[in-house]
Amino acid sequence: MGVSLEQSLSAAPAPATICGVRPTRSAIIGVLVTLALGTAAAAATAYPFGSGTGGCRVFPASNAWHEKVSKLAVSPLSDAYIASIGANIDLHPDFGSNLTYGIPYAVVPASQPKVPIHFTAYGDQSDKGPYPIPPAAPVEGGSSSTGDRHVLVLQAGACKLYELYSAYPNANGSWNAGSGAVFDLRSNRLRPNGWTSADAAGLPILAGLIRYDEIQRGRIDHAIRFTAPQTQAGFIHPATHFASSSSNPNLPPMGLRLRLKATFDVSRFPRVARIILRAMKAYGLILADNGSPWYFQGATDPRWNDTALDALKAVPGSAFEVVQTGPILHAG
Repeated sequence: MGVSLEQSLSAAPAPATICGVRPTRSAIIGVLVTLALGTAAAAATAYPFGSGTGGCRVFPASNAWHEKVSKLAVSPLSDAYIASIGANIDLHPDFGSNLTYGIPYAVVPASQPKVPIHFTAYGDQSDKGPYPIPPAAPVEGGSSSTGDRHVLVLQAGACKLYELYSAYPNANGSWNAGSGAVFDLRSNRLRPNGWTSADAAGLPILAGLIRYDEIQRGRIDHAIRFTAPQTQAGFIHPATHFASSSSNPNLPPMGLRLRLKATFDVSRFPRVARIILRAMKAYGLILADNGSPWYFQGATDPRWNDTALDALKAVPGSAFEVVQTGPILHAG
């Protein structure tokens, strides 16, 4: 998903001395972390974390993201898919109270000025600009991140979602991005088959994030996005894109839907974890990108209880099963 801080330091030249003293590795790490947190905090000041969805519902109740999967038939390939992701590997919440974790988003008014977007990689599969992306929009991982650098902006009033991948701001207010997608939150319309989005699977990212306001209300009513280390060259709607060259039928396709087994006991978990696990039983997980096994995502928010989230790391992959939601497509 990008180069880690440790990898960056290993590749960097030896630091210069300061007053005859060479700064220690731990001191350098401390400075970089402080800078990252500072830029994330600055974005939070302009676009506060946990600011809801601007009065917009994130897709209609009839949308696939809100489909309950607790009664759907189990896929005959469920065991193979789970084994390929890692039956003995535990869940991993890829977010927390640290402002450089999770995927942030901004809510802007309908009057937010639109700016040009210059696509650098997948322009032929991107929705053309301009987009209402403000100069201080929060970037995944912070402004100095070398990772996926997603930028998500929900425009209130219009109820449209604008998402960018590998996004970098320019001095003139425009943005460079690897790809971009616009979603009408009042519509169930999918992207064209074969098209990516800001996500590998062609899906909206915000729709699959766990938000802190959902924990406050005590209920999550949508599928949760997650990643797997290997996928096949295929997708299941609502996904519209794959990111693999493998024809191995035992690897999961993008858009695969899983659910936590009904027999899994959630009563021993803290409240935050129980809310998440109940959603995983009712609405399940949806495979959205290649990445670390069983990493699932939430919105950046300093109020997350890291201890409660860490409890979810005791849930093994074997506690899940794959359900049937549609055919695997292999081309546009």
